[in-house]
Amino acid sequence: MIALVQTIDLVLNLYSWVLIISAIMSWLIAFNVINPYSPAVRSIGQGLYVITEPLLRPIRQVIPTAGGIDFAPLVLLIIIFFLRRFIPEILLGI
Repeated sequence: MIALVQTIDLVLNLYSWVLIISAIMSWLIAFNVINPYSPAVRSIGQGLYVITEPLLRPIRQVIPTAGGIDFAPLVLLIIIFFLRRFIPEILLGI
């Protein structure tokens, strides 16, 4: 059971880093620091979009953007940190 909890924690940790990288990449594209028409940048961006959008879309439906700022990644990161904190307590009783 400990291995399962550690695996879930690892997946949630990796997903939080993917969210952070996706947000930073969107900022770099918005400020024209990186070229979105580059094939490498486009494929990385599409990959990050495919991975993150299924969980961000429902949050975006509930919390709209405020002044052009998307708070959905921040809300999802808070949810992930909450899950990482309480999954061991729930599954292991720690």
